[in-house]
Amino acid sequence: MTDLVVRRLLVDMEQPIARHWCAGDAFRSAYFNALSMSFPVGEQFFIDAVREGLKALPPEKQDLFRDEVKGFIGQEATHRRLHALYNEHLEKLGLVNEWQDRAKARLSLLQGADIRHWLAITAANEHFTAIFAEWMLANPELLGKDDERLATLWLWHSAEEAEHRSTAFNLYKALGGNEEWRLRWFRRISIIFITDTLKQTVLNLKRDGSLWKLSTWKSAASFFFGARGLVRNTFKPWQDYRRPDFHPNDHDDRRSREWLQANAAKYKPVSA
Repeated sequence: MTDLVVRRLLVDMEQPIARHWCAGDAFRSAYFNALSMSFPVGEQFFIDAVREGLKALPPEKQDLFRDEVKGFIGQEATHRRLHALYNEHLEKLGLVNEWQDRAKARLSLLQGADIRHWLAITAANEHFTAIFAEWMLANPELLGKDDERLATLWLWHSAEEAEHRSTAFNLYKALGGNEEWRLRWFRRISIIFITDTLKQTVLNLKRDGSLWKLSTWKSAASFFFGARGLVRNTFKPWQDYRRPDFHPNDHDDRRSREWLQANAAKYKPVSA
């Protein structure tokens, strides 16, 4: 099992966030802000899924996962708290979080469902965040230098997502989760995640007054499809999830380990 350390990030989230905090780029700021808006609701669901998944295991198997699940919950709870503070600043900028309401409505439909459905959804989302994290850690300069606090937040979050990328997946398998459900939820989550991200990004840009500026769309094209573009560089890792022999640990987490080692002064471990 994986040892997951819970860390307290040493950043001041009380200070306000600039409208275009990401290197003055309207699109990138709106996109990262959109992702942040999804985290408090999403990460609470992941916590609940993993916690209940552990309880569903036979007693003799629970001890194998107990420490990892504790670390997973601690990491995700810390992410949820910091992004909730982040999102409060976005509200003050006049941005409206419509993603969370859609997510809450969809997740309410899962009440009473087999916990393996919850874990399959969590594993699919964790795959998205893990490949995004790897890409983000490979391209930290895209966060700019205008707000080092937020750059640190995104890179720390990325490093920890890479660390716990296999927890929900392993629980799903340990509970006898089948390939049909795993792949079906992956297809659904792929559509939902991409659609919701783009919807919220467009809404953020609209409220920001930047939606119809040529510079916004040039930035979006480069961000997604440029030489270092998100789509261009994560499509293959995204597809890997569809392999019948896939495991999240197939993907290298070297950049996560390197960032955590090089930036140890930016956080404080609180448990292991």
